[in-house]
Amino acid sequence: MNSRAQIRLLPDRRRLHLHDGPIDVVLEAFGESNEVEHAYRTAANRFTSVLDELCAELIFLREPALLGGKSPRSPVAKKMLDAVLPFCLETFITPMAAVAGAVAEELLEEMTSAAILKKAYVNDGGDIALHLAPGEQFVIGMVELPEKPSLFGTTTIHLHDPIRGIATSGRRGRSFSLGIADSVTVLATHAAQADAAATLIANAVDLPGHPTIRRVPAHDLAPDSDLGSRLVTQSVGPLTQNEIEHALDSGIAVAESFQRQGLIHSAALTLQGSVRLAEMSHLSIADTAVINRRSVHA
Repeated sequence: MNSRAQIRLLPDRRRLHLHDGPIDVVLEAFGESNEVEHAYRTAANRFTSVLDELCAELIFLREPALLGGKSPRSPVAKKMLDAVLPFCLETFITPMAAVAGAVAEELLEEMTSAAILKKAYVNDGGDIALHLAPGEQFVIGMVELPEKPSLFGTTTIHLHDPIRGIATSGRRGRSFSLGIADSVTVLATHAAQADAAATLIANAVDLPGHPTIRRVPAHDLAPDSDLGSRLVTQSVGPLTQNEIEHALDSGIAVAESFQRQGLIHSAALTLQGSVRLAEMSHLSIADTAVINRRSVHA
């Protein structure tokens, strides 16, 4: 039994917190109390082995994804690889780009297989897997800066919507980014694929060679990073509005390409007070006072 994992109900007695090393999950289920309790017990039991399984295959998971390559053994690792393979022919990506979303998916699958739930979510550091039964919905809030939450919009997800995964990436997140986006939020069919797509869209929001952007090799910050010697963004100085729009244009082009391929449903990109939307038809602006200070594009 993994003695590292920390598992506890949060003070509200509704949400379960699971923590093990770099994995930090908050989940919540809705339904009959005995079903919710069973779902939580099942998720907790599965969680205790997830990190060890991933560590056992870490060398493979840090290598660039290749079509026709070998397949990992653990269910979470397989979800990670499946999520990034559709992107690997066009750009560098490793299965690690989908790790948080894949963990969220795995725990949600365990919960919904073990219990009858009205709805449930698993949030792994901002990458979220959703479950909805008929008649249920989720209202999801979106923020511009993860460290200073400021709601700029909400989206309501219904049973018939093709969205069960939400992920956010960017240079202000937990992982390294090659781009300069403050945040990129993606809605997709699966959490792992949303995770991978958000990473790549955030990387594309960029101004290569700009003098106010500071970058360092990833391995200087984390010797075992899957990004190796690739330059990751450490800081971004003030940009002109034209520069912001140019950087967001690059990200939107990638997001719309993913939309055309059916890899994502929609995306919201933010950079220094400006927000760009990639056909987010479900987005309703929740704070007009905030949104009026930004450049918003549909």
